[in-house]
Amino acid sequence: MAVDRLLPTEESTELLALVRDLCDHELAPHAARAEESETFPRDAFRTLGKAGLLGLPYPEQYGGAEQPYEVYLQMLEEIAAAWMSVGVGVSVHTMTSYGLATFGAEEQRARLLPDMIGGELLGAYALSEPQAGSDISGMTTRAVRDGDEYVLRGTKAWISHGSHADFYTTFARTSDDPKHGISAFHVPASAEGLSFGAPERKMGLTGSTTTLVNYDDVRIPAANLIGAEGQGMRIALSALDSGRLGIAACATGLAQAALEVAASYAKGRQQFGQPIADFQGVQFLLADMAAAVESARSTYLQAARRRDLGRPFTQQAAIAKLICTDAAMRVTTDAVQVLGGYGYTREFPAERYMREAKVTQIFEGTNQIQRLVISRDLLRSVS
Repeated sequence: MAVDRLLPTEESTELLALVRDLCDHELAPHAARAEESETFPRDAFRTLGKAGLLGLPYPEQYGGAEQPYEVYLQMLEEIAAAWMSVGVGVSVHTMTSYGLATFGAEEQRARLLPDMIGGELLGAYALSEPQAGSDISGMTTRAVRDGDEYVLRGTKAWISHGSHADFYTTFARTSDDPKHGISAFHVPASAEGLSFGAPERKMGLTGSTTTLVNYDDVRIPAANLIGAEGQGMRIALSALDSGRLGIAACATGLAQAALEVAASYAKGRQQFGQPIADFQGVQFLLADMAAAVESARSTYLQAARRRDLGRPFTQQAAIAKLICTDAAMRVTTDAVQVLGGYGYTREFPAERYMREAKVTQIFEGTNQIQRLVISRDLLRSVS
């Protein structure tokens, strides 16, 4: 059941048709097998890049599509519904490119963005550390200026695309100032001294590799500093606001996929001489699932439209991430329930969807952190 989307332009409607065609033929047929074998979908990102789908919100002069976030997120939702690991990967890559696209020098943008947007260079967002996840101020990875270079030393944790990415947007401490002591860097994967831990053995999103990233006196040109020294926390938090909208859209796509599996199964499964979809108990369960998906979609679109208008959207992004990921967990769990015993088997994708939904409540800031963001933003506005 294709989602009936309200898109702002004819161009975005044509873009939707392209995305759905790629999802049907290039993504969905390979998802289950790749997740089972824990195969990283590098070719899928190249395909999306060549189709112009890795740079949807970025300027046309660098190869982007210059689409509003309202459109980008709906395309991302479609991708995540077809293959969650790829949807999350597109969100991560878009967030990883954000710092350079928004704060980078013109020379950096002209040199790097076309290949980043075109899919030749896949990115990873190296912010979290083993003892400093949501606590950015607790970061210990350091970057020391040495002539025309910076030398990076430290360890990043929970890095999506680790060992597969072509560049790492890396945040490191350049001074001990708690708020203004962090800087952002573009670190190519070829940099000497960069190494990776073994892939994490995860409950879900097994096609999306997650590793430690080690920086052992990694030298990079000083020209790879993104923005100014000390601007890293601003860059990181700004990117996370947009990244949270990406995860909200992915979670909504996953919930939509689970709803479709449950509704289709309910219409075909016979019990007591009739489809289980005829039973009110199942109908009400499906109705609640549909309401949760639609509410989630409306929430992230409201936040996206604020972003597109240049309005503050930090609180709305946190709300969207909270609402959409909680909805994904609830809807995927209910999908397993509708399928009964079959929902607990790998014959149907419902159990995979349920496993994949859980991490959406954790990464890009746990949902407890989202509540903290929401409450602080709310209380700042109260006189």
